[in-house]
Amino acid sequence: MRVFVTGATGFVGSAIVRELIDAGHEVLGLARSDEAAATLTAAGAAIHRGSLDDLDNLRQGVAATDGVIHAAFIHNFADLSAAGETDRLAVEAMGAELAQSGRPLVVTSVIGHLTPGQLGTEESAPDMSSSAKHRAGTEEAALAMASQGVRVSVVRLPLSVHGDGDTGFVPGLIQIARNKGVSAYVGDGLNRWPAVHRLDAAHLYRLALETAPAGVKLHAIGDQGVTIREIAGVIGLQLGLPVVSIPSEEAPGHFGWLTHFVSMDIPASSSWTQEQLDWRPMHPALISDLDREQYFTTNTNGNG
Repeated sequence: MRVFVTGATGFVGSAIVRELIDAGHEVLGLARSDEAAATLTAAGAAIHRGSLDDLDNLRQGVAATDGVIHAAFIHNFADLSAAGETDRLAVEAMGAELAQSGRPLVVTSVIGHLTPGQLGTEESAPDMSSSAKHRAGTEEAALAMASQGVRVSVVRLPLSVHGDGDTGFVPGLIQIARNKGVSAYVGDGLNRWPAVHRLDAAHLYRLALETAPAGVKLHAIGDQGVTIREIAGVIGLQLGLPVVSIPSEEAPGHFGWLTHFVSMDIPASSSWTQEQLDWRPMHPALISDLDREQYFTTNTNGNG
């Protein structure tokens, strides 16, 4: 199968490209820059120059392939509503090109828009009071395409997608601990983050592309919920720093842009996904992955 992949040079997208090529698929990767194009060429992928907001260009990429994995997102924390709208329009454009073809479209969403404090399942609906509600529009638009002859599926990613090269929330916590001289959590630290290794997530995307029925939501979840206190404990141990509790009123001054995320309690399950697609997380869980010196020498540029 020839597969159009957006976000093909990102942390998750690059693992998807490797997974697809190793399984015998051809990849046409969306590239915004010469650097991205060179990375894709080195990986063995073909190049489609363009960006998420060029809808005609996206349709051309879809038309040249047998299916699509949409792993791109503009992580503009200053205007997430606009980023979500760009994402929704891109998905609608690509889906329109696939209409009545039966070809697969795998769309990325997030666990973070589910109701906090409850175990999220594949059937859980987005919580429209969530700070991640900007992803719900894309999810809704994607799933509607099942009635338009598109074999669409949605993969929800957890707060922590970890592994070598991670530049997300956990490296952000590591950098804050270095800067502050303590590894901290908020309150009792018992709020939970779900997590998955990037290679397990990439494998799920391929399975979704190849076999998922139309209209399903899939959870890329290895750990249902790791407490922030556990994460802070490993960071403190690796950096040789004290592990401390921060009162909620002091959290913004300590964690900055990560304050909201470090306070989230959003456990999630992947039981249905594992059963339906015969997907099993095989790579290290978050705490095992984090409890390595390498995580602290190569993953230090956390930016969310």
